[in-house]
Amino acid sequence: MLWLLFFLVTAIHAELCQPDAENAFKVRLSIRTALGDKAYVWDTNEEYLFKAMVAFSMRKVPNRERTEISHVLLCNVTQRVSFWFVVTDPSKTHTIPAVEVQSAIRMNRNRINNAFFLNDQTLEFLKIPSTLAPPTDPPVPIWIIIFGVIFCIVIVAIMLLVLSGIRQRRRKNTGPSEVDDIEDKCENTVTIENGIPCDPLDTKRGHANDAFMTEDERLTPL
Repeated sequence: MLWLLFFLVTAIHAELCQPDAENAFKVRLSIRTALGDKAYVWDTNEEYLFKAMVAFSMRKVPNRERTEISHVLLCNVTQRVSFWFVVTDPSKTHTIPAVEVQSAIRMNRNRINNAFFLNDQTLEFLKIPSTLAPPTDPPVPIWIIIFGVIFCIVIVAIMLLVLSGIRQRRRKNTGPSEVDDIEDKCENTVTIENGIPCDPLDTKRGHANDAFMTEDERLTPL
């Protein structure tokens, strides 16, 4: 009698959990890709942990608090670690709607990933979209960052204006002295004509030309 009951339960489970069956989900794990040399072997213990995590997630759904590990059925397990699973009701005669299972998995996706040291890319629920990570708030409010940038721009602009004013004042102060120096250089320049140095004409004070001086003017008065 017990053997008959066992085969009956097994047959019912096999009928409920099949690839592409109603309310069934396929799972694919990439343990070697995620962990490399630290990859673990997928065995019955890992399957039990997976069932426990799914049952834990289902118990958080309203009206599904009675879900047990035995209500999670796995089938078509492959060596490349992929399988199908369904969640049955307490009577184990029919499966729970896929919408409820999907909602439970999405709400607890991070907990399931952490249990197997995987992420959404290495622990894939093929019919369940990945859960987006919640947006992280910056440690500093955005308005403070914007204010700081504008304040720095204003400070730089003021410094440039001050430096520009200082340069203009220096140019005004050094301008006349440079012109006077150039005029003095021009006045002190000695020209040479026919190999004889000639004194330049002093346009300011005048200059006496010896060619037009009289004999008396050339002699030194006594």
